[in-house]
Amino acid sequence: MTKATNPGGPADTAGWLAASSAPHAVPALNAQTAGKLSRAGLDPALVAAIAAAALAEDLAGGTDVTTAVTVPAAARGRADLVARAPGVVAGLSVAEAVFALASADLECAELAADGDRVGAAQPVLTVTGPVRAILTAERTALNLLCHMSGVATLTRRWADAVTGTTAAIRDTRKTTPGLRALEKYAVRCGGGVNHRMSLSDAALIKDNHVAAAGSVARAFAEVRAHAPGVPLEIECDNLDQVAEALAAGAEEILLDNFTVTDMVAAVRLAGGRALLEASGGLTLASARAVAETGVDYLAVGALTHSAPALDIGLDLVPAG
Repeated sequence: MTKATNPGGPADTAGWLAASSAPHAVPALNAQTAGKLSRAGLDPALVAAIAAAALAEDLAGGTDVTTAVTVPAAARGRADLVARAPGVVAGLSVAEAVFALASADLECAELAADGDRVGAAQPVLTVTGPVRAILTAERTALNLLCHMSGVATLTRRWADAVTGTTAAIRDTRKTTPGLRALEKYAVRCGGGVNHRMSLSDAALIKDNHVAAAGSVARAFAEVRAHAPGVPLEIECDNLDQVAEALAAGAEEILLDNFTVTDMVAAVRLAGGRALLEASGGLTLASARAVAETGVDYLAVGALTHSAPALDIGLDLVPAG
């Protein structure tokens, strides 16, 4: 077996992907793609960095050998990204960013909108231009799109389970490192709401903080004294702690591994003085019963750490 050599240079992919040794030299997205991301509440520079890193990882400083030897350099065509299973789509503009970075000569058109329910065999995005660039970017675009759509699809199942109650489905910080903004956006597409994006934009006093501070009330007082303007939530393990948190003036309380019976008691105890979030051991089967207790949120880490990818494929239609 002979060692593969570079048969024809980069497969129409931007030269910086294969040759640049400067990982921070990420090109800006075109205005149209950047605008779509901004309107979706995503930072174009962040998405560009994620897409560029993923493309560079796939090329590993070389070229797409298979594409370069099987696809003529001048070949053009169209590819349809098609849902293979029903679900909720999310990340179309992110996939478009991947294609835009792969080649400025690629054009994308969305055939659905993020948050739409799609059926099996339904096209969601089309991309036209150099076939080499399409195929080189295919897996990177699909990896992000399938994962985000999987998160949105699972979130929609949870949101549907509590429809008609006053509770909302909320995510956690149990996200894939580097992909938090994309995953939390996908949660929104699926009908969920976001909790804090980072450790700095809200405080959550958990059991270890209470243990370190000495009590729920003392931990609450310390955070309020040093970060008075930061949203604050306190995790409670039992009804006595809920009473202590309410007495301290807590505005939001996390009910950790409470039974449904104790959640009902906590709702009565709070009497509308604080928002309540159920967390720990929640399942789709129990979601409605939990929501009907009157809690305001169900915290579901599985939305981001355990969502199966939605099956979406790319079908190439060569020109002519």
